Amino acid sequence: MKKEDKSTIIEQLKSTLGKYAHFYLADIGGLNAAETSELRKVCFKQNVKLVVVKNKLLRKALESSDVDYSELFGSLKGETSLMLADTGNVPAKLIKDFSGKSKKKKPVLKAAFVEQSFYIGAEQLENLVHVKSKNDLIADVIALLQSPAKNVVSALQSGGTIIHGVLKTLAER
Repeated sequence: MKKEDKSTIIEQLKSTLGKYAHFYLADIGGLNAAETSELRKVCFKQNVKLVVVKNKLLRKALESSDVDYSELFGSLKGETSLMLADTGNVPAKLIKDFSGKSKKKKPVLKAAFVEQSFYIGAEQLENLVHVKSKNDLIADVIALLQSPAKNVVSALQSGGTIIHGVLKTLAER
């Protein structure tokens, strides 16, 4: 491959990485054409971009980025596929479901960058499945803050109907 072609690919990878908040490094090697095609369909349906990359070119793209991705460099061995998503736990769920159905138990998680944190190794997959996005956490906090106020309002409303009922009964007598 010519040096100009490599530079172009590195710039494309860098640009693609900049468009997504989260990415996973996975090994899909050993899947036949039909299984790979099925994986690509599942990724497309769940808004996950799947790109097969050369480790050296991905490393150069990561090195030229503004973020320090050096923790991921040890995972860039063997066959590597890049899974990019806007929601942090979607690729983890996809990997878990697809590898559970696959005879070859692929794809296998190598590493991930999710919610500004690094996850290295296949044993981190279960943790990644349960990672909540920033918006999910904000929604949980808002729900917790609204809960006491709702309880007070409902208690006042139910108390008002009881007092109204007692006063109405007394007035009728």
